[in-house]
Amino acid sequence: MQSIAMIGSGAIGEAVAGFLRRHEDVEVAVAIVEPGMESRARDIFGTGVEITNNIDDVSTRIDLAVDCAGHPALRQHGEAILSRGIDLISVSSGALADADLYNRLAAAALSGGTQLQVVSGAIGALDALSAASNGELNQVTYRGRKPPQGWRGSPAESKLDLNALTAATVHFSGSARDAALEYPKNANVAASVALAGIGFDDTRVELIADPGAERNVHEIVAEGDFGRFEFRIEGNSLPDNPRSSAITAMSVVSAIRNRTSAIVI
Repeated sequence: MQSIAMIGSGAIGEAVAGFLRRHEDVEVAVAIVEPGMESRARDIFGTGVEITNNIDDVSTRIDLAVDCAGHPALRQHGEAILSRGIDLISVSSGALADADLYNRLAAAALSGGTQLQVVSGAIGALDALSAASNGELNQVTYRGRKPPQGWRGSPAESKLDLNALTAATVHFSGSARDAALEYPKNANVAASVALAGIGFDDTRVELIADPGAERNVHEIVAEGDFGRFEFRIEGNSLPDNPRSSAITAMSVVSAIRNRTSAIVI
């Protein structure tokens, strides 16, 4: 039985908890949430779960921590978890665009003999991109396309009239680092592509609001010594959060279960 600590009680955390109930080899033993979110966490994770606001207060033995809460949570809890000898799975790849945080988390993992694993989230083909990065990668471009409502709460609101769009419109074009820092709630995919490939500064990103899009669309185009590939996925969003794709939660569950599976791909 794998005992895990879940960080966050939002839409992704709730979806992950739902998927995990299908698997008897995983137990959510601890929930680490923001103050005031204890009641919601109890509803999501159950009455037998230890609920706290800080990893230092956890009394239950855990094998793994899983961050589903976003960039601030990774900044707040990541170093303490990794340095305590607990591996960490995270959806918050965009936070690693902050070079200082990246270095501090890497140092904490080295000190604790642990690993921070960034899940694939809403995108695919990161295995091919990572493999290709062992040779020369000449170009990697990521495009993120969402319906206008999927950009609510992001800087797109100050750049576009999301209610009046009649055609697909680019509201960001630049590096993956700038995308991740400017769009912390929307650009985790861009950051994951950068981490798998040629890095935050050389990965090009376009973010698009498209009134004709029915789903969140993510595309990668890469060229290098390996050849060339194009990848596209149209993901359904979570019912409670149009900014997040359902497959993000599914990728977290796969990462958790792969740790104890006899054969892994």
